[in-house]
Amino acid sequence: MNNVSSNNQGLRKPLLRRGWGGPILGAAFLMATSAIGPGFLNNTSVFTQQLLTSFGFVILISVVIDIGAQLNIWRIITVNESRAQDLSNKLLPGLGYLLAILVAFGGLAFNVGNIAGCGMGLEVLTGLDPEWGAVISCVIALVIFWMKEAGKAIDVFVKILGIAMIGLTGYVMFASHPPFGKAVQHTFWPEKIDVKMIVALVGGTVGGYICFAGAHRLLDANVKGVAAIPQVNRSAVTGIIITATMRYILFLAALGVIWAGSSLGDKNPAASVFQIAARNAGYKFFGVVMWSAAITSVIGASFTSVSFWKTFSPALERNQRLLISGFIIFSTLIFIFLKQPPGSILVMAGILNGFILPVALAIMLVAVTKKKLFPSYKHPLWMHITGWLVVALMTWMSIITIQQTIGKL
Repeated sequence: MNNVSSNNQGLRKPLLRRGWGGPILGAAFLMATSAIGPGFLNNTSVFTQQLLTSFGFVILISVVIDIGAQLNIWRIITVNESRAQDLSNKLLPGLGYLLAILVAFGGLAFNVGNIAGCGMGLEVLTGLDPEWGAVISCVIALVIFWMKEAGKAIDVFVKILGIAMIGLTGYVMFASHPPFGKAVQHTFWPEKIDVKMIVALVGGTVGGYICFAGAHRLLDANVKGVAAIPQVNRSAVTGIIITATMRYILFLAALGVIWAGSSLGDKNPAASVFQIAARNAGYKFFGVVMWSAAITSVIGASFTSVSFWKTFSPALERNQRLLISGFIIFSTLIFIFLKQPPGSILVMAGILNGFILPVALAIMLVAVTKKKLFPSYKHPLWMHITGWLVVALMTWMSIITIQQTIGKL
């Protein structure tokens, strides 16, 4: 979805000088809002109920891991000026196709959940059936992708909804009166730790297609090369901070409700947080937040999943909008016919996404050591070390999670 005008080179230098202009911040919000989906809202509420104030530590560790992974992936992709699948194929022919299949399957499965979240959000706001809400949201997403300046439209759209989500959730947080002191204390000195939750948070905020969303958007906007490294770093870190801020605010909102003695509903714990903290207005706020989280995740999943295929042939490149449209429509039809996200597919997608991060990061870290691929660039040693630590840690934790998942089947 390259919407850069024909004078790319002329645009590139001013864009780099501005630093935070246009796609720099847009890429950060695309990654962040891709991560902030229906599952994000649900898991944060549920995990807070289980760990209480100690959940802050899980968020902190997940942010540290996210930074180690995202900084490596974004920098390597943009310096090489190649998308992840193309760089993988350069390293080992066929490897990029495997990565594209994994990302596309995970993206499609989770996109069904995102579409379901759109329907739920509009149901809360308007009373429409979730199926009709999903169809309306599908049309909105298609309109955005078919705009003449789709890249700019996406940047603006995800920024506005991202800020709205944080603002509304922040209001609910203050309304719930959480124990700020204990929350901050246990963020750095927890009473208990849950490894599975760390895997879930990292997988949900950087796993699968999410870890490539921002980097691929920067390539489309012609933000690439060694000269762009400072802007790429800022964009990646900003995206992680936006995601972490939203999660921490939602964590505090849920904590305040639970701390006051209320129980979250099993069916929709995140909605309970908003409704208990701010009554009927809070419930409507939840509708806005849920729809915003879901529709931006639909855009992020669709854009990034298709970006893994469009470079494989000129025909795919020319028809990328049709591919994105088909991806969104197909996800919507699955939801309409099944009435809910297919549980078994989501479980499989979660398992795949648990592996995609360490596999993808390992491929990038091996590729950056090859002189034929990076003839004039030397990757910092500290980034190599942190990257491989993330690979080892996530592989170990993913294997444990998979063993536990299989044991429950």
